[in-house]
Amino acid sequence: MLSVHTSPLHQPGTGDAGGMNVYIVELAKQLAALGIEVEVFTRATTAALEPTVELAPGVLVRHVEAGPYEGLAKEDLPAQLCAFTHGVMRAWARHRPGHYDLVHSHYWLSGQVGWLAAERWGVPLVHAMHTMAKVKNAALAEGDTPEPAARVIGETQIVRAADRLVANTAEEAGELVHHYGADPARTAVVHPGVDLGRFRPADGRAAARARLGLPQKAFIPLFAGRIQPLKAPDILLHATRALLDADPALRERLVVPVVGGPSGTGLAKPERLQKLAARLGVTDVVRFHPPVTQDVLADWYRAASVLVMPSYSESFGLVAVEAQACGTPVVAAAVGGLPVAVRDGVSGFLVDGHRPPDYARALRRLIDDGALAARMGAAAARHASGFGWDTAAAATAEVYAEAAAERRRHLRSTHVHR
Repeated sequence: MLSVHTSPLHQPGTGDAGGMNVYIVELAKQLAALGIEVEVFTRATTAALEPTVELAPGVLVRHVEAGPYEGLAKEDLPAQLCAFTHGVMRAWARHRPGHYDLVHSHYWLSGQVGWLAAERWGVPLVHAMHTMAKVKNAALAEGDTPEPAARVIGETQIVRAADRLVANTAEEAGELVHHYGADPARTAVVHPGVDLGRFRPADGRAAARARLGLPQKAFIPLFAGRIQPLKAPDILLHATRALLDADPALRERLVVPVVGGPSGTGLAKPERLQKLAARLGVTDVVRFHPPVTQDVLADWYRAASVLVMPSYSESFGLVAVEAQACGTPVVAAAVGGLPVAVRDGVSGFLVDGHRPPDYARALRRLIDDGALAARMGAAAARHASGFGWDTAAAATAEVYAEAAAERRRHLRSTHVHR
């Protein structure tokens, strides 16, 4: 596996670490449980890291030196792809021929390296986009920076080179075909999973609130994720203002946690959200928390009355499934993979567009109807139980097998024609 720009060892919610990190870690562990050994190549971001780290039995993380350890933004990394590829090739050269059976690259930067490595080693390339430039650019938040043309070109090359493309949802598969001319026959849909052992209702909302020091009787709409315009936490703040305007008494029992750190284009103005809260006059109800570990995040989900996900673009929306697995309903934008992650009207509400009053209305329904909120919470846990990583890993292993079989057939036919 290749994960150039973010390490599976990084904590999600910090810098560029997010759902993709969780995806790679959990998928790799479950593939190893199926007997598929995994090595993950990622860029070294500190000198303190060991060259190789065992993430789990059968899963090795290899740190490749490519560029300075710190201070490189994701936008600077294309210039380091040559150095990264060199590091991958050096590691490969130490093994017997045929050591690697397949390359699975994640995100377009890794796809560029994967394309070369797979060709050099004579093995199949499986690629997961995670996000796509053309899709992001078609749904930009106001004032957000468009993805560069170099990324569009890079993604187009990878789509052509890959033996198999893995999409999170049927919609994403359709976007690959529509925007990049992908071959539908070489595009497989595999829903990401959720760690159902970690994300579960456990001992309930009251205990989670007690552990986090949150008031028991509060209504708590939670935002959890990287703070950047794409994820749209500002919409939750505007919706909070709308709720308070309509019902000033709600101020006594409203707590709005924003859990996560600035990322991507959000790093340009890291204080933007705090300033917005002050401007809207909601500083007293909004609580900003730095990124937390996965176990603590599970407690935040359990403690919340509802998770709010107003994103402009989501290839899947792992956070939505994690929250539901903890028994918490979700109010989310009807974009990307979120209509698969959330069952509208059953495990939460999907909102068309990004108008704060529409989010305020959905939240008001849950405030006013405790029975509805409880019903949706129970339905959310049931819905999320179908998204285990074991299922995702088995489906991914099938994609690997198909890609390998097709590669063998192609080699045989080439040999015969010679």
